Amino acid sequence: MAQEKRTALITGSGKNIGRGVALHLAESGYNVVLNGSRDRDACEEVAEKIRGFGSEALIEMCDIGERDKVLAMAQSAIENFGSVDVLVNNAAVRPDGGFLTISEAEWNRVYDTNFNSAFHLARACLPGMIAKKWGRIIHFTGMHAQQGYAGKAAVSASKHALWGMTKTLSKEFGRQGVTTNIISPGTFPDVDADASSPRFQGLLKANPSGRLGTADDIAAMVDLLVSENGGFINGQMLQVNGGVINQF
Repeated sequence: MAQEKRTALITGSGKNIGRGVALHLAESGYNVVLNGSRDRDACEEVAEKIRGFGSEALIEMCDIGERDKVLAMAQSAIENFGSVDVLVNNAAVRPDGGFLTISEAEWNRVYDTNFNSAFHLARACLPGMIAKKWGRIIHFTGMHAQQGYAGKAAVSASKHALWGMTKTLSKEFGRQGVTTNIISPGTFPDVDADASSPRFQGLLKANPSGRLGTADDIAAMVDLLVSENGGFINGQMLQVNGGVINQF
């Protein structure tokens, strides 16, 4: 009997890393729930490519920092596909804000987007995963968030909170067939960035691998984590950065 087609929900999947992950999973046979906050045209372009692979695509435009909207997105995904089997919490905000100057409202906005959205989505998707005795939850942190850096206390704190939740979920739901891991990407110029700028050229020279990252590098790690061969990888921080940081 053929295996039922699985579904992946990926936040921030209209561009960059999220787009790359969505296309790789669709090519592997997943239906995909796409999410963006503003650029619906970008999501439509990804959805068209997904359907070209023979998979279904559902677009859910919402600000994941808003609790009611993120819960409505999860409910829509479950109603359309029956369950969410792979949850990729990719979207994040990274505003500047010194510890003594950032407003409480801005601090809360960062936490709502970077951490609370993952909390709400995991809680919504886990029952379906547990029922199937199979699921994958993948979070994202970052090199600077790991190390801590001046002017972005809210970003580092929210991303460290995700690392803490990753370890806890891996222990709480691993026996029920659900793995939870967190990926720490290196430097990945986005579609709007000028990779020839002095900043990126400096980062390029500093990278032991002699290049910057691509969405395919992250998608390859996601492919491993969602595979049956990746089922024993659980509760880990997986660094995909070309060797520029090799400890945490």
